[in-house]
Amino acid sequence: MSKSLQDKVIIVTGAGRGIGREIALLCAAEGAKVVVNDPGGAADGAGSSATPAEEVVEEIKKRGGTAVANFESVAEAIPASKIVKTATDAFGKLDGVVNNAGILRDMIFHKMSVEAFEAVIKVHLMGSFYVSHAAARIFREQESGSFVHFTSTSGLIGNFGQANYAAAKLGIIGLSKSIALDMGRFNVRSNCVSPFAWTRMIGTIPTETEAEKARVEKIKQMGPEKIAPICAYLLSDAAKDVTGQIFGARMNELFLFSQNRPLRSVHRSEGWTPQSIAEHGMPALKGSFYKLDRSADIFPWDPV
Repeated sequence: MSKSLQDKVIIVTGAGRGIGREIALLCAAEGAKVVVNDPGGAADGAGSSATPAEEVVEEIKKRGGTAVANFESVAEAIPASKIVKTATDAFGKLDGVVNNAGILRDMIFHKMSVEAFEAVIKVHLMGSFYVSHAAARIFREQESGSFVHFTSTSGLIGNFGQANYAAAKLGIIGLSKSIALDMGRFNVRSNCVSPFAWTRMIGTIPTETEAEKARVEKIKQMGPEKIAPICAYLLSDAAKDVTGQIFGARMNELFLFSQNRPLRSVHRSEGWTPQSIAEHGMPALKGSFYKLDRSADIFPWDPV
C-alpha cells in the first residue's frame, strides 16, 4: 500500500509525549517529514526540557523516517511563528498542522485564578490561532493545506472543574469552522478531533474509591495511539473533501459530532414581553432543554 502522507511536511505541536507523540510517529511512518514541537514542560506548563521532542525525533529516525525538533511555546505569537519557520527552513514547504499542544490547570470555577484561566486559554486557543495564522499565508500561496485542531468533550458536553479548558476547547471549534469557511476557496481544510485517551494530561484523576479506580482502568485501555489514524487521514489527500467537521476517537470507535443548530422556535405575532416569555415562551421551549450532562454521562459504555 502507498503511504498516505508521502513527502508531505507536517507540524505536530505538543508532540513530545502522549497523543502528539503517536501522531508524529504515525505521520512519519506514512511518509511525512515531521516537525516535532514540544517545549517539554509539565502537564501544567511549568518548566522546559528538550528531551521529549528530541527522543521522538530519534525514534522516527530509528524507524527510517525524517523529523526535526522544535522547542518553542505556542502560547506567544512570535515563538509560534518560529515553529512554522522551522518547517520551511528544514524542508522547504508545509502541508499540514496538528494543533495538539495543551496544558491543564483544573479548579472548581469560584476558586480558579485569573492566571490559571488565562494560561490555559493562551496555550490551547491562542496557541492554535498563532500556529495556524503563521501557516495560513503559506497555505494561501500554495493553495493547499490541512489543519487538525484538538477539541474536547469538556467543551462540547461539559465537565467539572475545567472552565478554562472547556472555554478554550469550545473556542477552537469556532476557530476551526472560521478557517474552513475563509480558506476553503484556497483548498485549505480545517477539522477538529476530540480524543478519548489515557495521557498524563488526565493522569491526575482521583483513584480513592473503587468506582474511581474502575473508571481509570477503563480509561487506561484507550491508548493515545488510537487517536493518530484519524489525524493522519485528515492530513492526507484522501480527505480533500472533508472540512469544517468535528470528529471523536475513542479506542476503536470514531464519532462525528453534531454542531449547533436551532432546535425549536416559538412565535408571538404581537411580540414578547418578559411576562409572556415566562408564561408561554419558555414552557414551550423547555421540552428541548439540554440537561447539565458531563462527558461521562453521554459516553457511559466501556471503550471497545
